[in-house]
Amino acid sequence: MFSKPSRAAIAFATFLSGLCACPAALAQEVVRVAAAHFPPYTVHPESGADTGLLPDLVAALNRVQNRYAFTLVPTSLPRRFQDLRQGRVDMAIFENPRWGWQTTPHVAVDMGLEDAEVFVGRRMDGRDDRYFLNLAGKRLALYSGYHYAFADFNAEPQYLASHYRATLTYSHDSNLLMVARNRADIALVTRSYLTGFFEKHPELQGELLVSQRTDQIYHHYALLRTNAPISGEELAGYLEQLHVNGEMKRLFAPYNVDVLPRIDGTAVIRHTAP
Repeated sequence: MFSKPSRAAIAFATFLSGLCACPAALAQEVVRVAAAHFPPYTVHPESGADTGLLPDLVAALNRVQNRYAFTLVPTSLPRRFQDLRQGRVDMAIFENPRWGWQTTPHVAVDMGLEDAEVFVGRRMDGRDDRYFLNLAGKRLALYSGYHYAFADFNAEPQYLASHYRATLTYSHDSNLLMVARNRADIALVTRSYLTGFFEKHPELQGELLVSQRTDQIYHHYALLRTNAPISGEELAGYLEQLHVNGEMKRLFAPYNVDVLPRIDGTAVIRHTAP
């Protein structure tokens, strides 16, 4: 007469059957993706909010292949540099190598996406795009930690405060509302963010003047640490698949992010720190 198997034995047998049933899932290597608040790309990841374009892109990367499991790791704008250097994260997405990455070894992968940072002021009679040509003496509402082209990509608060009449905040909405309420003259935001802002505040669209001039074009890159589990060529290949199958256009076109024709052999660029 056989004894009845224990619960532990049943659980172990179930575990073993799971191992056999899903070898692909068990073989996946984890790729940790930095998630810093950068709306509309990433929205308050530190609070557990799974919103923004980054979670959507990570989900698409996980669907298009089964070798890697891309997972989000919350961080902050200032801390993301150290996190990549120390290996806490393997990759930062929606980046540009000029945004303070010059001293960090990395592999840059062109994502085939472009956004733009524009100037926003109050609409007034006779005011046009020329208003944004000279920033001297104007009250600027800026996002703390951002690298602006007009400031030579220097994000240090002391530099911005000493060279410009700058107020630094952690809210694009606050910056735009400061302009609308005449507490600031100019705010800088991305086209992608402005699209969502006017959807929430349609009454302000006629009150705010958006520049044709851009502060910078956001040509987006994914930056990999040099010893990341995934290579730049592999990631470029997965992004290519998302371009071909229409996922990139589906995700980004509604936010006025330009989805570019696919890129050439310069898609992967290796950078060694000086």
